[in-house]
Amino acid sequence: MNPAVFAEIDWDRPWLVPVRDLGLAMLRPGAYWRDIANEIAAKQGLCNHRGLPIRFVPQADLPAGMPYEGFISETGGVPTRENLHDFFNALMWLGFPSIKRQLNSLQASELAKNQGVPPQRGMARDVATIFDENAAIFVTSEPALIDALREHRWRELFIERRQQFIHACEVRLFGHALIEKLVTPFKAITAHAWPLLVDNEYFSWTEDRRRQWLDQTIAPSLQSGISMRVYNPLPVLGVPGWHARQDEEFYADVKVFRPKRRQDPPSGSQAAEEEK
Repeated sequence: MNPAVFAEIDWDRPWLVPVRDLGLAMLRPGAYWRDIANEIAAKQGLCNHRGLPIRFVPQADLPAGMPYEGFISETGGVPTRENLHDFFNALMWLGFPSIKRQLNSLQASELAKNQGVPPQRGMARDVATIFDENAAIFVTSEPALIDALREHRWRELFIERRQQFIHACEVRLFGHALIEKLVTPFKAITAHAWPLLVDNEYFSWTEDRRRQWLDQTIAPSLQSGISMRVYNPLPVLGVPGWHARQDEEFYADVKVFRPKRRQDPPSGSQAAEEEK
C-alpha cells in the first residue's frame, strides 16, 4: 500500500466524521486496507443480493469486457484499485451495505435485461449510478427545509433558517466520487441530494443507529421506477459549518448557489454522463 495516496484525507472534516472510525480502522498501520476491509466484511456477514460474500479483490480480477456491476453480482467480488475512489467505495460498502447491495441488484437486473452493457444505460441505471457516485442524504424533520432545497432558496435554507438547519437537519454523504472530490474541497462541489423527512426522534439516536436506520430505510426505495427528479442539487460547502467563510457574500455567489431554473431537469443519461 502506498500511504501517500491516503495522506491527504483529513478525518476531522465534518462530512467525514460519521465514517471516521471505520475509515481509520481500514487504514490501520502495518496492514493493507483491502485486507482489513475484507476482515470487516466477513465479520459483518456482508453479502450481495445473491447471497454471495462480498470481497474486495484486485482490479485485475475483472475479466476484460465484463461489466463491473455484473461481476459484483455474479461473484461477490468488488474490483478495487489503489486509489481514493475505490477506498471510499469500499468504505460505503461497509457502512451502508443494504444500499450498496440494492444498487448492485438494480444495476445487475438492468444489465440482464439488455444482455450486457446497452448503448444507453437507461433511467434505472442512471439513477443508481448517480446515487452511488454523488448522492448526499438530506435528512430533516422540517418540511420547510426540503421545500427551500427543492426551490433553490439558498439564503432561506442556509441563513434565514440556519438554526433550524443546525438542529433539525443532517447532511450525510454517500457518493464515493463526491467524498473523493472533497478530500481537496472547492466551493463549487455539488451533490445530488436525496431528501428524507424524519421524526424529531431521529436526532436523539446514536450515530450507529442513525446510519443503520438510513441504510435499511433508503435501500428499498432504490427501485427501477424512480425518476431523476428525486434528486436536488446541493452545494455541499454551503452546509452550516462545512466551510470557514459562510457570510452573505459567500451564499450570494450565483455561480455556485444557482437560482431555480424553470425547466425540466436533464435526462437521466445526460445527468449520469456528467458524473463521469
